[in-house]
Amino acid sequence: MSNYEIATFAGGCFWCMVQPFEEQPGIIQVSSGYMGGHLDRPTYKDVKSGTSGHREVVQITFDPDLFPYEKLLSLYWPQIDPTDPDGQFIDRGDQYKTAIFYHNEKQKTAAEQSRKEIEQNGPFTKPIVTDILPASRFYEAEEEHQAFHRKNPEAYKEERLTSGRDQFINENWKGGEDH
Repeated sequence: MSNYEIATFAGGCFWCMVQPFEEQPGIIQVSSGYMGGHLDRPTYKDVKSGTSGHREVVQITFDPDLFPYEKLLSLYWPQIDPTDPDGQFIDRGDQYKTAIFYHNEKQKTAAEQSRKEIEQNGPFTKPIVTDILPASRFYEAEEEHQAFHRKNPEAYKEERLTSGRDQFINENWKGGEDH
């Protein structure tokens, strides 16, 4: 485990951010949780209310020899609307804003470079507003929120459909593929 690293991404509803990362070679674990706020040991209810200061995030344990951080970034961007300053899709509020939480200077540099590439070469005319922030304490979400897409496949499908996420990805990111 000494070679493993951690990456943390906020991309709106964390239910929709797990599946794109899991089952990739070198991805050890993807956990839903909360980061960036002022409340100690927040609950889903606290975060959803918008009063905790936390964002919904996924924290990824990965083997950088098999799946480099830069590849995680290239998978992250096409899952979000990086131009939305007020949340993601149907989910509104600070708790749903996008962010890359970096765990070291190498990640910070890579995140800044990837954002610059999206600004210069991406499909958007509006400014990229995804924050790049230092990682803080990660609070794992309650068990019912872990691997939600497997535990509640119908509710997950409905969330993706009604949220507008899939439509946005298909229209703006060529179906979410790496580009």
